[in-house]
Amino acid sequence: MTKLSVFAAALALSAGVPIGATADNGAPRVPVLLELFTSEGCSSCPPADRLLETLDQKQPIAGADLIVLSEHVNYWDRLGWKDPFSSPVSTARQQDYTNKYNLDGVYTPQLVVDGRYGIVGSDGREVTNAIQKALREQKIPIAISNVSRDGSQVTARIELHADQNFRGGRATLFVAIADDRAESQVARGENAGRSLAHVAVTRVLKQVGAIDLDTTTAKDVTLSVPSDTNGSRLVAFVQDPKSGHVLAVAVQKL
Repeated sequence: MTKLSVFAAALALSAGVPIGATADNGAPRVPVLLELFTSEGCSSCPPADRLLETLDQKQPIAGADLIVLSEHVNYWDRLGWKDPFSSPVSTARQQDYTNKYNLDGVYTPQLVVDGRYGIVGSDGREVTNAIQKALREQKIPIAISNVSRDGSQVTARIELHADQNFRGGRATLFVAIADDRAESQVARGENAGRSLAHVAVTRVLKQVGAIDLDTTTAKDVTLSVPSDTNGSRLVAFVQDPKSGHVLAVAVQKL
């Protein structure tokens, strides 16, 4: 994708969409989880990486609190460049989405919006449309507190409020640790010679366990983080195990 195309994609995000911290009616912003499946070995991915950075830093969609995760897959690693942030966990997670959506196979860059919509991660107009659709879906309040780090251990308390609209429902709680920013000098593969930058790079993604949605839940979680991560943000989200839909999400800086 050319630089002009990247610029056009960024414009598509804000064209006709008011920018602000609240929706037009003054209501609080609705949290929306954006998962970008990407790889440093993929020449089509840098534009999507930059678009994710715009979404993260500019928050250009009115009424939306965009919570982003960059999840680097490892199936590109055998094609000339081993992405230092790649993980089989990300690959398995993307494959699970592919199975739920009945797609022919995985691809990069793919952006999954709230576990509901899978689209090309560099397509600004489609990204905007998916986010605006996600804003109309109900979310359950979730809070992160008591976050601390001691060496390689990060602890936090996750609280999910009961929601009688989900009476009898169960879902899965996930917690992720991500670096605010990471950079690489790519020596080989499709991006050879390029300096690449990423935001919200997922370093740890843990499935905490099942929870009852109609009961207030509080869980203390502990995660071990790699020594080379700054672990600068913690994301907690609740996901329907059948549909993959994200029902609650929050982020806390470390």
